[in-house]
Formats: sequence, structure tokens, C-alpha cells
Amino acid sequence: MGGGTGSFVVLRGLKNYPVDLTAIINVTDSGGSTGRLRSEFGFLPVGDLRQCLAALARDDDETLIKLLTYRFKKGRGLSGHNLGNLILTSLRDIYGGEPKALEKAAEVFRISGRVFPVSLAQATLGVVYENGRRVYGEHSIDQPKFGGGLSIRQAFLKPKIRVYSRAARAIGEADLVVLGPGDLYTSTVPCLLVDGVGYALKKSKAKICYVINLVNRYSQTYGFTCSRYLEVLEQLVGRPFDAALVSTSRIPANIANAYRREKSEPPLDDLVESGSLTVVRADLAGKSVIKRVAGDELRRSFFRHDEDKLARALIKMLL
Repeated sequence: MGGGTGSFVVLRGLKNYPVDLTAIINVTDSGGSTGRLRSEFGFLPVGDLRQCLAALARDDDETLIKLLTYRFKKGRGLSGHNLGNLILTSLRDIYGGEPKALEKAAEVFRISGRVFPVSLAQATLGVVYENGRRVYGEHSIDQPKFGGGLSIRQAFLKPKIRVYSRAARAIGEADLVVLGPGDLYTSTVPCLLVDGVGYALKKSKAKICYVINLVNRYSQTYGFTCSRYLEVLEQLVGRPFDAALVSTSRIPANIANAYRREKSEPPLDDLVESGSLTVVRADLAGKSVIKRVAGDELRRSFFRHDEDKLARALIKMLL
């Protein structure tokens, strides 16, 4: 559950194992190509849904993945747009709804798993900072005009929206629910703010696992410890989590320095294993730096979890 590059990494790793995968993705994305299409067509944001389709597409056909991830670098009206986003928008227009559009996209791209929006209704994400300031829109929260450093005291959706029935059913049938990695307030939290999601998670017999981010974001989680991440999420879900994954990987000096310039540091690991919480500490980070894609307007992480290491750690929880 979540969205963005975090869900992409988790799904890319897990699809290599004999498990039944379902991605449940937030519907509040408002930046870049997705934001432009959402504004112009009035459909649910497609960017995170498209990333999950790309993650689950067959590896033996690189052309399909390249089509889903191709971003236009020039062209009036096209520059910055992702081809996969345009394909999903077209399918939504042709078939009149997100469920059918995703079903058809799954057939075309032959994905190994299911991708559901957390809700079929649109909503705008809003937050209230410690100084009382309110900001609306995922993109504005992710890259606030004031820079960052303020604690978020409350997150909410406007209007309130209801969980998609198939997403709620998938949560109820799951053996393991994985949240994160990804920006806390703009990728993970929006899923939990949807009416019915917390109830489905409390009712589910699944283990709930949170993959803690490698680095805090100055705009959202400045100064967070690992326990603070869990505290925010558990308050929204209404039940304690069963497991947390913490990376012990050493961040290369050049990458660490780049993050420091953005006032970002790894979260302090202050988690204490107990009877209810299992803490898995392991080398989970990738070795390469993620380069910025030409034409991409958004600021994204350039140091991420390794998909294979992360998948192995998650699979162990099912054994």
C-alpha cells in the first residue's frame, strides 16, 4: 500500500516469488504529468498506478516496460508527460472508469498481479503544520514554498472518500500488508486517510509491516526517528504493526553529502523489539544512484532500497 517509487521497488522484487500480489495505491497525486492530466481530464491520478503496472509487467518484454516509463522530453504540450500516463488516461476515457481501464491495461501489459486505486473517488490531500499553517495538494506538500522543517500535526482528505470495495477485500484476504517505503505524508498516509481502510486493516488477520525510509524528507519528516514513523501510522490504522524493516546499509559519502545539502538525514533507529513488534535490521539499500530522467519535473529520491534485498526480507515474514 502506498505509491510512487517505493511501491515500484517492492513490487519489482516480490513479483519474482510465487505470491499473489495486489498493489493498493493512493489517489491524491497532483504533481508533474499526473497533475496536468488530472486537472485537464478530471480522472483519478494515474502516475502511481502506472508505476505499479510497470513494476509488475513481464521482464522478458522490455518494450512494454519502456512504453510505460517513457517520458517526453520535448513537444508543445507533450514535454514532461509520461507515455504510460497518457495510455491509462486514454483507457479511462474509452472504458468510462478506472477499474475497467486498469483491467485492460493489465491485459495489454501482461502484468503479474493486480493494481487497485484505494478509492474510486477523487480527493485533495491537506496538512496542518505545527504553526497552524494549512497547505493543500500533494505536490505543494512534497515541495512546499517555505522549504520545510516544520512538523505536520494533521493530515486530511477533502472531501472524505470511501475505500474501493475490491481494495478493502484484498486487505481482508491478505497474509501480509506492506506499507512503504515512500514519502510518509504524500505516499503512505493518504491511503490510510480513506474511510474504511483503517477498519479493513484492523479486521484483517494479515501481518502489517512497515518499510522505514532510508532518509527523512526536510519537507515532511525532518528530524523523525524510526519510532515516530510507526507512531504516525499506527494512530491512523488503530492497531499496532507486527514488523518494521530498518536498513543498516551505509550511505556512501557523496550521497550522504548531497542529502545533507537538502537538510535530509537517515532516521535514528530507536525501535525496541517487543512481543508485538518484530524489528528486522538488514542491509536493504541499493548500490547505485538513481539518475534524474530528462523531462521529469518532480524532485525524487536518488538513493533507494534494493528490490531483491527488500523482497527477500519480506518473504521471510510469510515463512
